[in-house]
Amino acid sequence: MQLNRRISVRPLKWRTPVIALGFGLLLTACNRQSQAPPAAVPEVATVTVSRQQVLLTTELPGRTSPFLIAEIRPQVNGLVLKRLFTEGSDVKSGQELYQIDPAPFQAALDNAQAALGRAEANLPAVKSRAERYRQALADKAVSQQDFDDASAALRQAQAEIAYYQAMLETARINLNYAHIVSPISGRIGTSTVTDGAIVTAYQAVALATIQQLDPIYVDVPQSTTELLRLQRRFKEGLINRAGTNSDEVQLLLPDGTKYELKGTLQFQDISVDPTTGSVTLRMVFPNPNRVLLPGMFVRAVVREGFDDKAIMVPQQVVSRDPKGNPVALIVDDAGIVQQRTLTLDRAIGSQWLVTSGLQPGDRVIAEGMQRVRPGATVKQVAFSETAASGTAPASESSAKGTSH
Repeated sequence: MQLNRRISVRPLKWRTPVIALGFGLLLTACNRQSQAPPAAVPEVATVTVSRQQVLLTTELPGRTSPFLIAEIRPQVNGLVLKRLFTEGSDVKSGQELYQIDPAPFQAALDNAQAALGRAEANLPAVKSRAERYRQALADKAVSQQDFDDASAALRQAQAEIAYYQAMLETARINLNYAHIVSPISGRIGTSTVTDGAIVTAYQAVALATIQQLDPIYVDVPQSTTELLRLQRRFKEGLINRAGTNSDEVQLLLPDGTKYELKGTLQFQDISVDPTTGSVTLRMVFPNPNRVLLPGMFVRAVVREGFDDKAIMVPQQVVSRDPKGNPVALIVDDAGIVQQRTLTLDRAIGSQWLVTSGLQPGDRVIAEGMQRVRPGATVKQVAFSETAASGTAPASESSAKGTSH
């Protein structure tokens, strides 16, 4: 029994130093953890806000339409003997397009000419008789009734001459109408009739259509709301049109490319379309190469004027709050981040035009917004264009390396 007690007591004497050593190591590790260095102040790139002069433009959708358009219709009844043009070709003003059989019109012309000759041949005899009766009436050789009959016969002969002259002119006009000519210069489309077709005067269906494409119109609707806003900004002096050449218009083609030639704003319609609430702006563009075709959808870039006190910021500095309002983070003089709610007018290139929320001299965070929150203290550096093009500044890259 004594031997067993000695063996059970010895291990307790060895365990006590080991346990004390473990507690000592644990306390040393806790002290080292409590003495860790403080977190580094985040670094951000900022843009300093300033006022600048900006040319304001508006893109409006529109549609092209021909400068001149003529629907070719016959003015007399007849048989089409020949079509004298190539479909889809350019024609000149006065060029003959169709030939209608002229035979009946030539016959009517000859008949009217013969009738006129007969009436003119009868006129001298009637005129002489009326003159003799006038002299005889003075000598009481004929009665008043005979003189009145002779005078009436003279007037009737003169009226017949005028009548046949009109018939002759009508026959000549109809004969000319047998030759259908182009009233304008332009490009002619497809023909709805062929040789041998019977046509009627002023029929509903046009024989062909000619459109003048150089120059060409562009009709653009502008909302009355936008029109009133623009007028109000002019009145308040927020836009200066001096030196803008405001009548000059740039055109964007359906594929987004710029049309090489610039146009001119011709006029603004005075009536509002009740279905759309807009007025029409008509512009004219040169079109020598026939790039613009009638009915094409385009976008016109209309110059509004210069904003001499515009505040512009890169689009990347603007974000949205949970309600969808545009906001930006700025750094004050104490290096504290603050949030500002903005009012945006429009995007111009890669920048936003800000109408309220920022003042000249404000430093807006352009890089590093994801690492800071309003109220945080930050270290700021100047924003560079390389950052805007997708390359992070050196300070940003080094901060990321440290975090890893």
